[in-house]
Order: sequence, then structure tokens, then C-alpha cells
Amino acid sequence: MKSGIHPEYRPVVFQDISSDFAFLTRSTIETSDTIKWEDGNEYPLVKVEISSKSHPFYTGKHKIVDSGGRVDKFKRRYGK
Repeated sequence: MKSGIHPEYRPVVFQDISSDFAFLTRSTIETSDTIKWEDGNEYPLVKVEISSKSHPFYTGKHKIVDSGGRVDKFKRRYGK
């Protein structure tokens, strides 16, 4: 690999602003915010609007919206 052309791959904290859920992972994303993590170290912080703690699919609040009877039409067509 060429040196000096790759972004720095480092630990970063992603924080869900709607549910106050945060997790530490590694990323190359650039950010100017920092946060003090549970281990006492300071890490770059990325604020996200949605995560697995607030997304309807993962929280069980996901609803199937049947517009125009599409689900029933599919079931009739394919016999399920």
C-alpha cells in the first residue's frame, strides 16, 4: 500500500441523538466533536439521527403499509 494516501482508521463513538444510545467502533469518518467514553478515554464523536435503538424495524414498531391491497393481490396471485 502507498503511504500517506489512506485515511486514519481509528476508534469513533457514534451517538443516536433520538434515543441517547452510543456505541464505540472503528471508522475513518472525520469529525470535530469528541466525547469521554466509559473507559475514560476521549474519542471522536459522530451524532446520528437513527440507529438500531430507534429504527422502527429493530424496535418492533415496524408496520406494513398496504396501499391499494398489494399484499392481498400478491397472496392471491402466488397462492400463499
